[in-house]
Amino acid sequence: MADEQTIAGRYRIEGRLGVGGMSTVHLAFDSRLERYVAIKLLAEHLADDPTFVSRFRREALAAARLVHPNIVQVFDFGFDSGSHRHFIVMEHVAGNSCAELLRDHGHLEVEQTVGVIIQACRGLDYAHRNGVVHRDVKPGNLLLSDQDVVKLADFGIARATDQSSITQVGSVLGTAAYLSPEQARGDEAGPRADIYSLGVVTYQLITGRLPYEASSLSELALKQQRESPLPLDELVPAAPRALAEAVQGALAIDQRDRPEEAMEFAAELRDGAKGISTPGAQPAPTSLTRVSRSPTSATRVARSEQPRTAERGREVVGRVQPPRQVPAGRAPRQSPQARRVEQGTAQQRSHTGLRRLMVALVLVAIIAVLVVVAFVIGSSNSSEGLHLRSIAGHDAQQVITQMRSLVHDNTR
Repeated sequence: MADEQTIAGRYRIEGRLGVGGMSTVHLAFDSRLERYVAIKLLAEHLADDPTFVSRFRREALAAARLVHPNIVQVFDFGFDSGSHRHFIVMEHVAGNSCAELLRDHGHLEVEQTVGVIIQACRGLDYAHRNGVVHRDVKPGNLLLSDQDVVKLADFGIARATDQSSITQVGSVLGTAAYLSPEQARGDEAGPRADIYSLGVVTYQLITGRLPYEASSLSELALKQQRESPLPLDELVPAAPRALAEAVQGALAIDQRDRPEEAMEFAAELRDGAKGISTPGAQPAPTSLTRVSRSPTSATRVARSEQPRTAERGREVVGRVQPPRQVPAGRAPRQSPQARRVEQGTAQQRSHTGLRRLMVALVLVAIIAVLVVVAFVIGSSNSSEGLHLRSIAGHDAQQVITQMRSLVHDNTR
C-alpha cells in the first residue's frame, strides 16, 4: 500500500470510493493543484493485458473530450511506473450515486427521479452529439452531488461512434440488467441503447425494482421479447399514466420505437410528470395485456363481442330469416301465381320486341322514299321542280314529326 499512497508523484491516496471488475476508484489529493480528485486505478493483473489497457486508455480519451456540467470531467491519464498501474484522474463528486440512494431509500419520489434523469439526458445528449456512446448507463454511474447536480460517470466501455469498436464482434459489455435488447444479442450499440438503459434506471428509481428480473443474459433476452414490464402507474399510484407511457417508450424492444435523442426522452418525462401524453406515444400496457405487446385479431374480436342481453333480445325479435337452402341438382319449387307472373312477363317482352322491329322497318322504307324523291327534285331546275321541292320539304317535315311521335310511343 506504500507504493499506492502517491501516484505519479502528485496524487496522494486517502481512501477507497468504489471497486469494479476492471479497476478501483480512490479519493486522492492533488498536491500540485491542491484539490481533491477521484483516481481510477486499473487492476494490477490487467496492467499487461493490451486489450484492457487499450480500453482503459480509450475511456480517458473519450471522457476527456467531453466537457459538460452533467459529465464527470477527466483531468489526467497515465502510467505510474512505481506501482505499475495505469490511472485516470477525474473530478471528485461529493455526494452519492443513485445506486447508493436505492440502497438507502428503496426508491425515489417521482419528482426527484424525473429531475435526476433529465439532467442525465443532458449529459448523454452532449456525449452523443460528440460521437460518444456510453454503453454502461446504470444507477452506479449516475452521481448526485450535494448541490443536486447529476454527473454521468465511468465511460469505461464507451465507444466513439466514428471509430471501430475495441471489442470483438458479438461480445457483450455493460451490466446485464440495464442492457438494451440489441446489446444482449451482441449487436452494435448506438445512442438509443443508452436511452433504453436510462429507461431501466428511471423505472428502477421510481418503483424500486427492475423491469425484468433475470439471472442470465439469455433469460433477460427471452423476457424482453415475450413480456412487458408492469406499468409504473400500477406499481406506484403517484406516477401519472403519461409518465408510464414515456418510460415504456424508452423500453421499446425495437430501438426504432424509442426516442431518437436523449433530450426527446427528457421532454417526454417532463410532460409525463405533468400528466401530458406525448402525441403518437405508445400506451403503456395494462396488467391484463402486458404478456402480449399487441393484441391479436382474436383478442380484439373477443373484446368487442361482450354479451349484451337486452340488445340480443331485440335482435331476435327483428331477425331476418335466411333463405331456405335447396339441395344440389333440384330446382326450387314455384307457386302457380309465380309461374303466371313469369309467363306474363315473357309475353310482354316478346310483344315489345316485335313492335320495335316493325317501327324500324317503317323508318327504313320512309327514308328510302325520301332519298329517291329528293334526288328527283334536286335534279330538276324548272319552276315545277321548285314547287315540288317545296311541297316535298313540307311533307318530309311532317313525316319526320310523325316518325318521332311513333318512335316515342313505342319505345317508352
